[in-house]
Amino acid sequence: MINRCGLLTLQKEPVPLKSIEVELEVRDHVATVVSTLNYENKEDKPLEAVFVFPLPGDAAVCHFSAKIGQTQIVAEVKEKQKAREEYDDALSSGQQAFLLEESDQSPDIFSLSVGSLPPGESASIRLEYVTELAVQADDGLRFCLPAVLNPRYQPQGSEGAGVQVTSVPASLVPYSLSFSARVSSPRPISKVESNCSLDPLQYLNTDQTQATVNLAAGHKFDRDVELLIYYKDAHQPTAVVEAGQASAEPGSLMGDPVVMVSLYPEFPQSVMSSMASCGEFVFLMDRSGSMDDYVTNSKQQETCISSARDTLLLLLKSLPMGCYFNIYSFGSGYEHIFPKSVEYSQQTMEEALKTVEQMEANLGGTEILQPLKHIYSQPCIPNQPRQLFVFTDGEVGNTKEVIDLVKKNSGSHRCFSFGIGEGASSALINGMAKEGGGHAQFITGTDRMQAKVMQSLRFALQPAMVDISVTWDLPKEVSVTVLSPPVTALFQGQRSLIYAQLTGQRSEAAEGCVMVKYSLAGHPSENQLHFSLRPAEDTGLTVHRLGARTLIRSLEMDERESRGQQDGGVKEVVVKLSVQSGVSSSFTAFIAVNKDNSKVIQGPLVRRNIPTPFAPLRAGGSPTYKIARLRGGGSPMLVNGLMGCPPPMMRVSSPVVFGASSGLKAKRRKKEGRFSKAAAPEQPPRDPLLHLVSLQEASGCWLLDPALATALGKTNKKVEKSKPEKANSEVWATILALIWLHAFKMDAKDEWELLAMKAASWLRAQNAPCVTECVDAGNVLLGCSVRKEALGL
Repeated sequence: MINRCGLLTLQKEPVPLKSIEVELEVRDHVATVVSTLNYENKEDKPLEAVFVFPLPGDAAVCHFSAKIGQTQIVAEVKEKQKAREEYDDALSSGQQAFLLEESDQSPDIFSLSVGSLPPGESASIRLEYVTELAVQADDGLRFCLPAVLNPRYQPQGSEGAGVQVTSVPASLVPYSLSFSARVSSPRPISKVESNCSLDPLQYLNTDQTQATVNLAAGHKFDRDVELLIYYKDAHQPTAVVEAGQASAEPGSLMGDPVVMVSLYPEFPQSVMSSMASCGEFVFLMDRSGSMDDYVTNSKQQETCISSARDTLLLLLKSLPMGCYFNIYSFGSGYEHIFPKSVEYSQQTMEEALKTVEQMEANLGGTEILQPLKHIYSQPCIPNQPRQLFVFTDGEVGNTKEVIDLVKKNSGSHRCFSFGIGEGASSALINGMAKEGGGHAQFITGTDRMQAKVMQSLRFALQPAMVDISVTWDLPKEVSVTVLSPPVTALFQGQRSLIYAQLTGQRSEAAEGCVMVKYSLAGHPSENQLHFSLRPAEDTGLTVHRLGARTLIRSLEMDERESRGQQDGGVKEVVVKLSVQSGVSSSFTAFIAVNKDNSKVIQGPLVRRNIPTPFAPLRAGGSPTYKIARLRGGGSPMLVNGLMGCPPPMMRVSSPVVFGASSGLKAKRRKKEGRFSKAAAPEQPPRDPLLHLVSLQEASGCWLLDPALATALGKTNKKVEKSKPEKANSEVWATILALIWLHAFKMDAKDEWELLAMKAASWLRAQNAPCVTECVDAGNVLLGCSVRKEALGL
């Protein structure tokens, strides 16, 4: 009988993982993350511990080692199947072994197997990765340490054996997390913010270019750890040249210098301030069961689906007259409001809004591939560029297949993606936007979905860059090999990163130049950056590894596109590059075997699956899932499953997952106590801003009626009486609405700015004779002082 001492899961099984220590080092806009996982076997039998966990989707895992007692074992990168066989052979012969591998289905899920941990033995696992930091709309750089890994919905027909696994609430995760960060930059650090409690920021020098910050003690695993880092003068283009590895083969990627260019193109304000009046806007909304969860940290107990409905209201009110649109929603199946995209008008807008108001999170699982295929099968409308907006909590198992589909259709549309809530797959959200030439946003914690979505709509309405090209001007003895895929999208205020390998002799004083050329609104434009070819100091191999990761991802996608048409040549290139650079790929794995262990460990092994947390609003009950990873092929696969006995299977390592999906959530909510719908407080009155917005006509104007007076907080009689005698009723109503927005809702300007611009445009088109008189009277009525120029009039 097992001695059930130490940490226990809800099923009373001991947990060998005791603590996780994370050290983050940020250099400008690149992060290096070192995670140390401390294991201890307090049972009387040897263990195999399996831990499935999320990482950022674009992370380059570059180091994996284990320390047992005083013995340090550094893992090697090998072809995945060979690594698995070596791991199995080691366990069979009584040796200790460690295996780290990336999921075949999604690059943001990893599986760590700790094999043959003897009774009373401790092991310390060190995992290191490097990742780029995404630029946010407010110029902050976003780092996310994923803690929440929601179940990944696997489409019908997917194969794979399954086992039952029980998740644990965040408050009961039986191991601790400590987190510390060090930030350095050529520019002063303005501030560091987080969705979690932090200790005060500590500057390390007088010019404030270096600082440290720690996660406050007592952190619970109820959310991803998100840091937002702000620098002064953040939008400065930079180039970093990193020297090659001395021990690497000359002429190879790791042996040559690699340059990382960070570009912030600047566009003429006169062009960027104009908004397109055409386009086909397709909105694809997740209505799976998980969208009915409450928004984490929301003060109003707002569900994800209700926030999504409000967002669609703002989107529909902000669209320009003359464009086309349609709204799709999906779960296990999908629905659409119109058979095909329709022209935007008062009638079609009202029809769409009636349907949006009835939307619930009642469509089951998360099957995003089929609605995407249907959307792409629809013929594009001439002179109406297609813009696709995808909203999802990102819980799909076929991530790579979805991203490949977006890339295949990237020539006919731009894709803007939004990850909603904790645990959204960064690989899916970032991958869709990157391959679709759009922009990705993550909506977590207290973020308002509306502000971030309207930021992306602003991008979509800006003139599109076309004929984008990147050219290099280098000394004649230096040649360049670009590692990054071609730049397909440029947005105002957004960064583009380019990696390139430099080959050939060069003097330390030599300079290079990279130029980005494009056409904007019919005018050819160019941005360029001059940089020194002298290698930077103390960068290690970070730039090389990020460059290798970028190239590996491109090659993996090429291999999937050509599967069945080639003889595996691309895969061989990826494996060689992965082994050479020490960076993980979907075709390789890290394997470490303790061959110095003089004592053979007697089996049989007891398998322990390390529990991972689910977000608190997914709590309650103990739902089970089918989760599979067959040794013979395939990697961790999280499958939306049913309760019951698992089918016969091969040897399976079963990761513990958290959260639930589809119908299981409804059953569980009955047990959720204060988080259940029945126990939730009464719905608060509708947000005054959304109330006013809902009254706007498709043309941009407002009507003078009692509903508008109520939204403004006035009586209809007073509003009517205050109207200048010669003023048109709709002009008066529209000016009142604009004054109210500017006077009382400036904190939410990102949400209403586009629809206000449409209203101002409508007003200018009326050539009304008494606009100034209406503005003055409106200020008196509403008790404020908004200038006419501020309204855009």
